[in-house]
Amino acid sequence: MPQTPLHATHENLGASFTDFGGWEMPLKYGSELEEHRAVRTDVGIFDLSHMGEIDVKGPDAAAFLDYALISNLTALKVGKAKYSMIVADNGGILDDLITYRFAEDHFMVVPNAGNAATVWAAFEARKGDFDVELRNDSEAVALVAVQGPRSLEVLTPLLDGDASALTYYSGAWSSLRSNQTEEPVDVFVARTGYTGEDGFELFCQWEDAQQVWDAVIGAGTPCGLAARDSLRLEAAMPLYGHELTADTTPVEAGMGRAFAKKEADFVGKAALVGREPSVVIAGLTSEQRRAAREGAEVFLGDDKIGVVTSGQPSPTLGYPVALAHLDPAHAEVGTEVEIDIRGRRYPFTIAPTPFYSREDA
Repeated sequence: MPQTPLHATHENLGASFTDFGGWEMPLKYGSELEEHRAVRTDVGIFDLSHMGEIDVKGPDAAAFLDYALISNLTALKVGKAKYSMIVADNGGILDDLITYRFAEDHFMVVPNAGNAATVWAAFEARKGDFDVELRNDSEAVALVAVQGPRSLEVLTPLLDGDASALTYYSGAWSSLRSNQTEEPVDVFVARTGYTGEDGFELFCQWEDAQQVWDAVIGAGTPCGLAARDSLRLEAAMPLYGHELTADTTPVEAGMGRAFAKKEADFVGKAALVGREPSVVIAGLTSEQRRAAREGAEVFLGDDKIGVVTSGQPSPTLGYPVALAHLDPAHAEVGTEVEIDIRGRRYPFTIAPTPFYSREDA
């Protein structure tokens, strides 16, 4: 099983590990609740080097991505990022991903770890006659995330650029220096993340990962995938394999706006344009303490109207939260429903999302 370049460091920090996307990744270092709260109140540091990175460069780079993904990447400005999806011919989601535009003819696409090979294969199959060079950098580029309300304070003295000038979903190249005795390393600093907090993601070369980690870890708490999952759930961010699958489409995921005005042809267009959603992704909360987990069935009276895709107690809010695939006809916010948890039904309410939003958002 592949490991990130920081694996030995995580072992020294006492991490417990889990298989995630085919990688051996730190699940937690001690208390996942403390790691979660560190991101909400201070700053947390994540090793996300398992994520994929695909370099897309050439005169037709934007046109290629317009065809390969559901969004209009031609309109993306240099220095900005866009959340999008790649689908099969039938519209089923192969992955959700973020694309960064480095230059007019140069992009970086970041798929999820478990889907990186699938996305790479799809890109190669869709290249056709496009004048574009594709390079799979997934095991050459590392990623360290700095997330939380103090993230800008932590990074400012380490970077030669002005991180405060970066707006949400934008990025820029910079140099990072951990101390005066080491040479600075090149990093792409993106103001993106998967926690619901302000934060930055630092892309660097594989061999520079340790220096980047060492530069920031003293100012924050190391955080594993358990905290990452509870943080993203509070922010109602979908996770592939849970809310998003090959059996759902961007229409079900509420992403129809991504291609609503798109004129360019793209893979899956015929299956998606004009499609009505078979389910919607909805939020659920409860005043009682029992959390609904993935696979729990949702009922309105005697009628099953959906199934939970993610759920757990919210460390920040103090009550259970869940995301579910629900029948669109019964997904109105405020609707009282019941969820079957181990053979007993518990009351939940369809709630607005995100469940948590930072005050300055």
